[in-house]
Amino acid sequence: MVNDRFADIITKLNKDTGKFYQFKESHNPRLPADYWFQQPPEGFTLFLVLYTRTCRWAQCLGCNLPSLVSCYDVPFNNIMKQVDYIFDFMLSSEQKTDLKKIILSNNGSVLDEDTFSTTALMYFIAKMNMNCPNVTVLTLETRPEYVDIEELEVLHRALQEGPIAANLEIAVGFEAFNDRIRNDVFRKGLTLDVFEAMVRKISKYGFRLKTYFMLKPVPEMSEEEAVADIVKGIDYLHTIAVNYNIAVNMHLNPTYVAQGTALETAFKNGSYVPPRLESVEKTVLAAKGKAISIYVGLNDEGLAVPGGSFIREGDDAVRERLMNFNQSGDYAVLC
Repeated sequence: MVNDRFADIITKLNKDTGKFYQFKESHNPRLPADYWFQQPPEGFTLFLVLYTRTCRWAQCLGCNLPSLVSCYDVPFNNIMKQVDYIFDFMLSSEQKTDLKKIILSNNGSVLDEDTFSTTALMYFIAKMNMNCPNVTVLTLETRPEYVDIEELEVLHRALQEGPIAANLEIAVGFEAFNDRIRNDVFRKGLTLDVFEAMVRKISKYGFRLKTYFMLKPVPEMSEEEAVADIVKGIDYLHTIAVNYNIAVNMHLNPTYVAQGTALETAFKNGSYVPPRLESVEKTVLAAKGKAISIYVGLNDEGLAVPGGSFIREGDDAVRERLMNFNQSGDYAVLC
């Protein structure tokens, strides 16, 4: 495959951030990259990752999600074929009827038209409207800089045309609350000013907000510092929810050691250890009584190095409690 300028830039950014994974160029571009189901309190949910060109930011320290997609352009017609496969072959009739929510991802920014075709996105909504009569929420993962309110207005109008008027939820990666950890160490490139400007935009239309946080995302954080950082994030999101009258969810991911990243290097030289599930449980309890909901990510998507998962021997009981919490939203099931 002939190289291009985009691929050269991404390769350099990965190298500068200590990443050494490979992209999945062998993947059939007419099939989605990955998918799985969730059962949160709001109902049966499909988490869908479409196979597109990789995220343009490419600098987040411990992220190897782009290893499931391509460094090269994936034309809109191939992405539309992925959509056809999902609704025509992948989902059963019962699943299509039962679905209440779909989270749409490309392990980057669905709203970045340079990596995810707008034509394909509109096609996805049309197929969803035709096939999933009970979906009430469509979540779009993106970096805030790609949130264009005029585009969201069009997407929202399209969602109103389904059997049930569905709402939009915008999902952004926040990762850590501490500014230095988030931007100087993890290299997220997200300021609170940019985040809140996006919140102001979407709150005016009643759209929902989902934020991804990572417990202990960088080597220099102790277990206690990592928990304290997420607790500060919970308090901040509570204030956002109240001040902007917006529904907010924190998707809390305990960090796993992602293959081909600087975290793998740190893990192998003994300077990084993934967080404990007991710390996850403790952190979740800090959200009790706050104006936000929480969902705990318990899936490393097969991208962790051997021994680099946050799930250890003897974790069955706490994992079971967290899974029950995910389904019920009831803090009483936690210790």
